[in-house]
Amino acid sequence: MGADPETRVASKFYITTAIDYSNGEPHLGHAYEKIGADCIARYRRLRGHDVHFLMGMDEHGQKVAQAAAEAGAAPQEWADRIAESFVSAWSELRISNTDFIRTTESRHRRAVNEILRRVRAKGHFYEGTYSGFYCVGCESFKVEKDLVDGQCPEHPTREIKWVEEPNFFFRQSHFADRLLTLYEENPKFLRPKARMNEIRNLVAGGLQDVSVSRAESPWGIPWPDDPSHSVWVWFDAVTNYLSATGFPDEGYENLWPADLHVIGPDIARFHAALWPAMLMAADLPPPKGIWSHGWMNFSGSRFSKSAGVRATLREAIDRHGVDPLRYFLLREIPWDTDGNFGWDRFDGRYEAELADGWGNLASRVLAMIIRYTGGVVPSNGETMSLDTQGEAIIEEYRTAMDEHLLHVGGQTAWKLVARANSFVEESAPWALHKSGESDRLGAVLAALARSLSRIAMMAAPFLPGKAQEVWEALGRRGSVGEERWASLMTPKVGGLSVIKPEPLFPKST
Repeated sequence: MGADPETRVASKFYITTAIDYSNGEPHLGHAYEKIGADCIARYRRLRGHDVHFLMGMDEHGQKVAQAAAEAGAAPQEWADRIAESFVSAWSELRISNTDFIRTTESRHRRAVNEILRRVRAKGHFYEGTYSGFYCVGCESFKVEKDLVDGQCPEHPTREIKWVEEPNFFFRQSHFADRLLTLYEENPKFLRPKARMNEIRNLVAGGLQDVSVSRAESPWGIPWPDDPSHSVWVWFDAVTNYLSATGFPDEGYENLWPADLHVIGPDIARFHAALWPAMLMAADLPPPKGIWSHGWMNFSGSRFSKSAGVRATLREAIDRHGVDPLRYFLLREIPWDTDGNFGWDRFDGRYEAELADGWGNLASRVLAMIIRYTGGVVPSNGETMSLDTQGEAIIEEYRTAMDEHLLHVGGQTAWKLVARANSFVEESAPWALHKSGESDRLGAVLAALARSLSRIAMMAAPFLPGKAQEVWEALGRRGSVGEERWASLMTPKVGGLSVIKPEPLFPKST
């Protein structure tokens, strides 16, 4: 297998998600992205990284101001209310973020003002007049070729507005060649590959300068030296990734550049073209990588507020619980393309893979250790076929998870669940006990306990709560989320005192 991968990785891993607009409650589409990023963050901790995991709220712009007005609230009051709702949802979903930034915070405003100062000092802003269509849903201008039947394809229910106003512009067009060089030197800058090809073609076709201020949007960060303008919400929003590092104070370089931005496909161009161009203009390094997941669809339509959400986050959590929802989303919906959410599929995976798969395995193995060896895992160091097969599965799991292919990683971890269940039938511990083959019985039960330990560690990024339950039932101390790669490769289980937990995944009666 080569060198221990824990020795081949850097210590820092700075991962971010898109910050969500404060224009409505969290839904399943939001949750899918955050759960996926959390899975990556937890896996990176297992690999030995010092993970800094950022999430947050995008609280400026016309869309937020409109939502606040419709609710009869002041924008800041509304943003506070929505932020609380999002924080509560992420806590319930066991998201392990280490920071949560809001664009109304002073640390963020200070960073935005500094990056504006640096870009302006380099001569990359100029004044002009913009005339064009503006989609409040996207908070961006649209050219006519972007529209479908006169509407924004991403927000077909929203009115597209013709806007003509004086603005400050950013010379984005000056950075096309440097962006193309970045893509060539780092072909994994934006993944999956199909998304990178789209952005490369966009940039190669010629970039336009972009308007980065708004004259009629008072809810935003005031433009320096001209408070009649506010900073365009996208120029404001993407800077959050830098704000959270402490920029511009000394030491921000300990986190920047970010290792991975996790985003949706609709905002890939803002992150893979505008954002690195902004950083280049300010003489700052671009992020190391961006992952653009696909859409989660329901009955053929994507989950979004504007498209009409057809299943609530509350419904999905209450159906089988938080951990089964996390597992289902990441197993059912490919992390590198679009996928579908369906209640029948959720129920099917819950029963087959969780209740009858991992839950049944944990229950059987722990019960046999209690019955046949007094609740203590035998200290038998014999390597069995299940151990060597487990090592091969771990290597396959590592390959998938290193490439952020979460659906493949989950599928791979469950190969060990299936193999261990088959091993129970093949080795028949009950028969070994009956025939008095105590040494062989001890070796079998120890191998099964090692497999349970390995499954818990591989499953922890997907189902952190249930993984912890199995960890504790095995007599382990501490958090399974604090274990590192060496423990996965060589789990030590001999002498542990186990308990039989409540059913991991109870079936409805």
